[in-house]
Amino acid sequence: MNKQIAENLELHFDTAFAAPDGIKKLRELILTLAMQGKLVPQDPSDQPASELLKEIEAEKKRLVKEGKIKEPKSLRDIKPEEILYELPQGWKWVRLGTIATKLTDGSHNPPKDAGSGFPMLSSQNVNFGNIDFSNPTRYVSKSDFLIENRRTKITSGDVLLTIVASLGRPAVVPENAPDFVLQRSVAVIGSPIDSGFLCKQLGSPHCVNYYSTHAKGTAQRGIYLGKLGEMLIPLPPLPEQHRIVAKIDQLMVRCDELEKLRAEREQRRRSVHIAALKQLLDAQERNTFDEAWHFITQHFGELYTVKENVTELRKAILRLAVMGKLVPQDPNDPAASELLKEIDAEKKRLVKEGKIKVPKPLPAVSAEEIRYGLPNGWVWSRLQNVLDVRDGTHDSPKDADGTDTYPLITSKNFVNGKIDFTNARKISAEDHLEIVKRSCVDKLDILFSMIGGNIGNQVIVEEDREFSIKNVALFKYYNKNFTYPYFIKRFMEHLAIDLQQKAAGGAQPFISLGFLRNLVIALPPKTEQHRIVAKIDQLMKLCDKLEQGIEIVTAKQTELLNAVTNRKVNRLTEVSMELV
Repeated sequence: MNKQIAENLELHFDTAFAAPDGIKKLRELILTLAMQGKLVPQDPSDQPASELLKEIEAEKKRLVKEGKIKEPKSLRDIKPEEILYELPQGWKWVRLGTIATKLTDGSHNPPKDAGSGFPMLSSQNVNFGNIDFSNPTRYVSKSDFLIENRRTKITSGDVLLTIVASLGRPAVVPENAPDFVLQRSVAVIGSPIDSGFLCKQLGSPHCVNYYSTHAKGTAQRGIYLGKLGEMLIPLPPLPEQHRIVAKIDQLMVRCDELEKLRAEREQRRRSVHIAALKQLLDAQERNTFDEAWHFITQHFGELYTVKENVTELRKAILRLAVMGKLVPQDPNDPAASELLKEIDAEKKRLVKEGKIKVPKPLPAVSAEEIRYGLPNGWVWSRLQNVLDVRDGTHDSPKDADGTDTYPLITSKNFVNGKIDFTNARKISAEDHLEIVKRSCVDKLDILFSMIGGNIGNQVIVEEDREFSIKNVALFKYYNKNFTYPYFIKRFMEHLAIDLQQKAAGGAQPFISLGFLRNLVIALPPKTEQHRIVAKIDQLMKLCDKLEQGIEIVTAKQTELLNAVTNRKVNRLTEVSMELV
């Protein structure tokens, strides 16, 4: 390969390593240059692609005469306006169907699963350059295999291509592949050209863009075989195909090494960050806590280069807040045990006035439920002893039209921490009044999702507006002077993290009202609740700035990568033209 081309491409590796998606773009650049004839020099002694096309045409005629393939449909001529760029001497634009001796797909009516026998693969089993035979969608019997194989006749060297749902993942069938058949989500392409080159060609940005542009369908987009056969591809001489494959493989190994180095670097950063947060959370003394926090602040630049670490910092801030470690305690604050007495007295007053029902007694917090020691002045309590925990209607009131209607809010209407009323269902005033007897929502109340993968998604009500709720928990205050709403909101955000992790693992797709009422909460004194919220808000703004900084750096790195890529392509074009 010409020294200038090699040096220009070599310089691109450093730039790609710095940008977030740089290695991915570098791989795309390598394939793009390869398919433009700019990755390796041309050899004037190579037989031109036009002669290779004659050989392919003769081979197809022979296969038709022997009854091994059907007479291929004629393809329309290539128009000048279809040509994307000028090719090197000896290359030729062709349609995929022209160079394919086999272009078909798998079964449209897959046979029943035999439990054992011959694997039937789908698009899930085909990745870029790799075929997974270990986990087929099903197994078919020998008779079904013979029926399916009569049409596809898959042999080693054929190229598989995903053509439904996950579009454009190619892989070459290896020599040691077991006998197998395909579902219709995978096409099989046979051609006399270098199978490795064809595979890399089909995975190049130009082809991937073609699949996306010409795919049909909504739920599962797919590209028809006829449209696939019409795809325009550049064809180099056969010896150059071999050289291109070898060079791509060499450069992709370099990309693999870069990805490994980046992964190792990020793992080291994650390990340091996890250890720093653990030291912060485990700190028992104030000076130890301050030292741990000082370490983090002194290494923001190294620790917070990715948003994932900022997300973990946000979680740690909430964790520290509910443990009483975020702000120092004031010995002059009345103890939270006194606060519980005030809340209890307020509950009795509300019961007496008929505003709430007599609450059922809850068990005392057991030693097994206490997860960590609390600061002086804090106390463990059940959530229902601190808040009035209710939920919305479980019924399904009918939709209503007109002016005398009210929104019916579910967790689907929780968008970016706020209630989105624009797409909310409307119900009649009669149904609304019936629901609010059970769950009347007031300003600063908290709504909390109880079902599905969005468990813990929540909002604090920030406006005076009448509406009803369905299938969400409602946290109300016996008295807002005793429990600061925004402290409760932050506590619920911390609670949601644990619930969402369990829900993601399928362990907790639903939480009951009883579960919420019995939750154990570490309650601080009233004035400390305000100090904690102020500190959380301050630190969350810091997290916002860290994320904004990451976005700025990412954008600059991407901009630099794109600029360098364009310069590299232009320069390599100039160099390659000089070589012709």
